[in-house]
Amino acid sequence: MALRRKLAAVICLAAGSLMVVAQETKTPAASRTLVRAGHVLDVKTGKLLDAQTIVVTGDRIASVGATASVKAQPGDTVIELGSMTVMPGLIDVHTHITGEPNFDPYFELTQTAAKEAINGVANARTTLMAGFTSIRNVGAGEYTDVDLRDAINQGQVPGPHMQVSGPPLGITGGHCDENLLPIKYHVIGEGVADGIAAVQQKVRQNIKYGADLIKICATGGVLSKGDDPQASQYTLEEMQAIVADAHRLGRKVAAHAHGSQGILWATRAGVDSIEHGSYINDEDIAEMKKNGTYLVPTLYLEDWMIEKGNLPPIYHQKMLDTIVVAKKNVKHAIEAGVKIALGTDAAVYPHGLNAHELDVYVNQMGMTPLAALQSATVNAADLMGWSAKTGSIEPGHWADIIAVERNPLDDVRVLQHVNFVMKSGVVYKSETGK
Repeated sequence: MALRRKLAAVICLAAGSLMVVAQETKTPAASRTLVRAGHVLDVKTGKLLDAQTIVVTGDRIASVGATASVKAQPGDTVIELGSMTVMPGLIDVHTHITGEPNFDPYFELTQTAAKEAINGVANARTTLMAGFTSIRNVGAGEYTDVDLRDAINQGQVPGPHMQVSGPPLGITGGHCDENLLPIKYHVIGEGVADGIAAVQQKVRQNIKYGADLIKICATGGVLSKGDDPQASQYTLEEMQAIVADAHRLGRKVAAHAHGSQGILWATRAGVDSIEHGSYINDEDIAEMKKNGTYLVPTLYLEDWMIEKGNLPPIYHQKMLDTIVVAKKNVKHAIEAGVKIALGTDAAVYPHGLNAHELDVYVNQMGMTPLAALQSATVNAADLMGWSAKTGSIEPGHWADIIAVERNPLDDVRVLQHVNFVMKSGVVYKSETGK
C-alpha cells in the first residue's frame, strides 16, 4: 500500500508538471514596446529626466527607467524619439466632440443625430492627433457621445478615452433648452426638466442610457437665444436633488455656470466642477475652496471669437459682454487658489486647437507652465476620477504618451503641435524622422 501511495504521488506530480509546462507553452510572454525618450517630463514635480525608456506592455506602462539599464529583448518593438520631450497625453474636461463651430440658427436646427455622429468621428480623431488622449464630453444630442465613446472603446474608430454626459439638463427656456423655434413646433430640449421629481428622473434616464457624468446648466449662457448668462436657472433645491442622485449612482456633476449666484448655488449643492465661471466672485471662490470644487475655465475661445468669430446678433452682444469680465475674474480665482482643470469648449472653435488654452493660462492668467500642464494632466485626471489610469507617466497607467520637440515648461506653445501620440499602447501619430 505504501508503495502504491508513493507511485500515485509521483504520477500526480508529473501530471502537474506537464500541465504547468503546457500552460506556459500556450501563454507566450507579452510583447513589449520600448519608447526611447531623450527626456521625460514628470508633470507632478516638473523634473526633466534625461535618456529614459518607457516600457509598454499591452495598453499599460510597465516601467520607466534609465535607457542604459533597459535592454531590448527579442520580439521587442523599439520606438526612438531622439531628443524629444515625452509627457503624458493631455486631457480636456470640457468638449463638445459631436458639435461644430457654426452658430447660424439654420445650421443649428438642421443638425441630426446622424450628422452629430459623423462630426464626432472626425473630431475625435482630430482631438487625438492634437495630443489629447482623454476628454470629458459635456453635452451631445441623442446620446451620440455615448455611441462614439463605445465605438472608440471597441476599436471601430480612433479617438481619445471619453467620459460622456449625453444631453445636458436644464430648465424650460434655459441655456440647455431649444429656443430657436416658435411655439407652434413645440420643440423641447432633450435634457429639459423642471422640479425635483423631474430632475431626478432625468438624471436616472441619462445614466440608464450610458452617461458617465451629469452636465447641468446652472445659469444662462452665451450661445443660446433669449437668456442671460448672469441669471441663475436651476434652483439650489433642484441642483441638490441632481447631485444627490448622481453621486449616489456613482456619477460626478459638471455645472455650466457663468453668473455668480448660479456658481454659488451649484457649489453649495455639491457639484464637482464649475464650467466657465465668467462672473465668479469672492463668495463663490471661498465656497469652491471649502468644497474642493474645480473651476474649468474656457478662455481661448474668447481670443478666437475676437479674431475669427462671426456670431449671429442674438449671441454676439452676450459674447462681448462676457469677454469683458471673464478673464479678470478667472485670473482672480486662480490667484486665490481655486483648483483648475483644463477645459476648452471645443466646438465653439475648431477641434484640434485645444492646447491653445494652455497659452492663455500661462501668458494671460499668470499660471506657471507647470501649473498649466498639471491642469491638463494630474488635475484633469483627478476631476474625472481617473488618477489611477492617466495624468502621469508611471507604471500601471494607460500607455498614453505624447512627445514634442522642446520642453513645454520653457514654452507651452510647443504643445500646439505634437509630434508623437500613443494611446493605450497604440501609435497614432509619429513625426519623429525615424
